[in-house]
Amino acid sequence: MILVFDVGGTFIKFAVMNESAEILERGKFPTPLESHEEFINALMKIYKTVEVEGIAFSLPGIIDSEKGICITSGALHYNDNCNLVDELEKICGVKVTIENDAKCAALAETKIGSLADVADGFVMVFGTGVGSAFIKNHEIYKGRHFAAGEISSSLLNGEVFQRLCGVPTLLTEYAQIKNLSTEITGEEFFSAVDAKENDALNCLDNFTRLIATQIFNVQMLLDVEKIAIGGGISAQESFINAIRENLEKVYSTCEIDFTQVEIVPCKFRNDANLIGALYRWLSR
Repeated sequence: MILVFDVGGTFIKFAVMNESAEILERGKFPTPLESHEEFINALMKIYKTVEVEGIAFSLPGIIDSEKGICITSGALHYNDNCNLVDELEKICGVKVTIENDAKCAALAETKIGSLADVADGFVMVFGTGVGSAFIKNHEIYKGRHFAAGEISSSLLNGEVFQRLCGVPTLLTEYAQIKNLSTEITGEEFFSAVDAKENDALNCLDNFTRLIATQIFNVQMLLDVEKIAIGGGISAQESFINAIRENLEKVYSTCEIDFTQVEIVPCKFRNDANLIGALYRWLSR
């Protein structure tokens, strides 16, 4: 059995999994925000309750998975330049692996998910920010500095892409238009979309138009066969359809006759990072 952690900016999800990627036990706890020591202590509380032969991590940031180093770690700066693998292997005495979260999602989708039938693909995961990864010849392509395929900090209309297209941006824009004094949930927003509420439909259209523009840019550079859309929001059919509709509009303005890429939802959605981290451990 393998203990798998999916580290996010708000929560850390964990699962005990077997080598067939079956989840036998699962849970989550708030992500420690203060220090690396607090982070390790929170992980150890879970580790001490299970009997496993290894630990696998899905983590934000630029990750050197071969050396086990978090070069950067997204918002969790206390993990920057940390050799998490060496540290935890000394504490726990079991094999530990780490991998970038979006690359984990891509690994799950290319092994047994929505990209299993293509050689070249791309994954975009929408959450607090935007994670992404490039699959070339059925393998995750990381580039010389482990950051290939990372479009979160790329610029679109002069703005950082993940700030424009993180899910909180969509929800905040809608709340402001409706003059709501409290935050709304994704479920509340998409209930308004399903009810054909004009403000919600307009917000979704503006949001997915930006995403479609970025997808077009990715496709012009990489010419992949499919792009898989992940994150909890990908479970909303209206979100996927809005991306497809806006992508058709972008292609209609293109002066070059370029094959339109197929857009599909990730098969594993919120579990993709856990499954991909497991496969990274199995391929060690």
